[in-house]
Amino acid sequence: MMQTVPSDQEVIAQVLKGNQQKYELLVNKYQSFAFTIALRYTKNREDAEELAQSAFVKAYLNLKDYRGDAKFSTWLYTIVSSLCLSFLRKKKLDIHSLNQEGVFERANANESNLKADVIEQHSRTGLLNRALQLLNPDDAKVLTLFYKAEQSLEEIAQILHTEPNNAKVKLHRARQRLKETMEKHFAREVQEIF
Repeated sequence: MMQTVPSDQEVIAQVLKGNQQKYELLVNKYQSFAFTIALRYTKNREDAEELAQSAFVKAYLNLKDYRGDAKFSTWLYTIVSSLCLSFLRKKKLDIHSLNQEGVFERANANESNLKADVIEQHSRTGLLNRALQLLNPDDAKVLTLFYKAEQSLEEIAQILHTEPNNAKVKLHRARQRLKETMEKHFAREVQEIF
């Protein structure tokens, strides 16, 4: 007998009725999605993991406010995004006081000596992530939403507060710029990997 996977709406309804354990289904389903979004903002794995976790806590605490007029992933994206922006604003304030002591120069020097990311950088995902970082934030955002978050054009339009046709144009232009960036900066790696 095949067991059917409950929809997000069904899981949310069960959680709201008091079955909190069911929330784990949503966490398991969307944790890499939330992490990927957070990583786009922070560029730091530890911060991204912490922010993704915080987003699930915030989503859980506000689950009663989820109206269901958009996919759960769209709602979660908004939560992750706003948490990341708040985090970055706070970090920027902290940077000013820390920078006097040269903390960041020392941290960057230590970080450049770490070779743990070498394997990831040679993978397709690593290469794509590096290329996305070179794009302007708007292009990176629309590409991340479409490819990594698997949002539809309608959902992307909703997140970007624009029309679906405009989202389609933004996606098309972002793809072009990604292709140009890959050809310009990673031509050799692209040939090796693809």
